[in-house]
Amino acid sequence: MSRVLVLGGKGRLGAALARKWSARHQVTAAGREIDLAHLSALERALQESAFDVLVNCAATTNVDRCETERDEARTVNADAVAVMGRVAADRQARLIHISTDYVFDGTKETPYVESDAPHPLGYYGQTKLDGENAALSTSDRHMVARVSWVFGPDRPSFVDMIVDRARTNDRVEAVFDKTSSPTYAEDAADWLEPFLSGDLPGGLYHACNSGSCTWQEYGQQALDAARKAGVVLRATTVDPIPLASLKNFIAPRPPHTSMDTTRLTEATGLRPRPWQEAVEDYIVRKFS
Repeated sequence: MSRVLVLGGKGRLGAALARKWSARHQVTAAGREIDLAHLSALERALQESAFDVLVNCAATTNVDRCETERDEARTVNADAVAVMGRVAADRQARLIHISTDYVFDGTKETPYVESDAPHPLGYYGQTKLDGENAALSTSDRHMVARVSWVFGPDRPSFVDMIVDRARTNDRVEAVFDKTSSPTYAEDAADWLEPFLSGDLPGGLYHACNSGSCTWQEYGQQALDAARKAGVVLRATTVDPIPLASLKNFIAPRPPHTSMDTTRLTEATGLRPRPWQEAVEDYIVRKFS
């Protein structure tokens, strides 16, 4: 049994990790009471906490806000991670830091692997990349897990939004020309739990469900699963819209960022299931 401190433990991913791991580990889920924007207070809080593994799911994730509030983004997404990495290394604990597919520019036609050179398009992706480097540079035991398009039962996501809209609207739409790999938070808890033991090597891992999809395909799978679960929908088809039509965006979005999880499977023996199965599982559970 490990003592695990999860920062961002009330969020979509962090809450799932804390909930599932608590059956076998001593888990503390910290929310906004530990403020990553104040580095001295963060360091003090970590030094006063007992943990064998520190898991950071907290971040400033509004990519458009990161373009305008750059000091905040850098402090939370990069500088705070350096503090975590140093404190964890000093006590010979492991840091598991959650990162993102936005470290890539999205120009690769095949799934990204960990050895691909990152090239962020926006400031959010740059600060997350700097956070990765800060974590990995403080200890070779530390681990970075890149996730994308996270969904799960603890906080609403795109999957919930598209089904809710389809229940009350005759038409729903989603982007057809941006692809990535969805990540089911419940599955991610299973993939990452082996790293709590400290026996597996640290470093960089991609942690998402297998396969890739557009936002339109992602949403359509959710609607199909909802109908299968008996949900009455007014709209049953997700109409396509281009990414360029979303004029309110400030930050650039990488168009194609699906990720390969071979390294995760080689380390853990666990093979992420297809995203379609994960979405259907989640929707069926939600409406059963």
